[in-house]
Amino acid sequence: MTDAASNNQPEALEAAQHVVDEVTSYEYSGDPSTIESQLLDGFGEAGVDVPADELKRLVQEIDHLKKDENAGTPQVRQASSR
Repeated sequence: MTDAASNNQPEALEAAQHVVDEVTSYEYSGDPSTIESQLLDGFGEAGVDVPADELKRLVQEIDHLKKDENAGTPQVRQASSR
């Protein structure tokens, strides 16, 4: 089992997904740096860590909603508790 897989915890994934849901709802029309900042703030408040590549993917997918609002909220694949 990889470190990323072993660090995935249902509670951390759920908390991170809640943050992504909120940021998607309120910030998807913002620029990528705003989206990233809001995600990082939310993850910090939720006490979860998301790997850099996962954060980048989430920012890109949220930003993509400007072009395709039907794409849906991105799903968190990796998260761990702090």
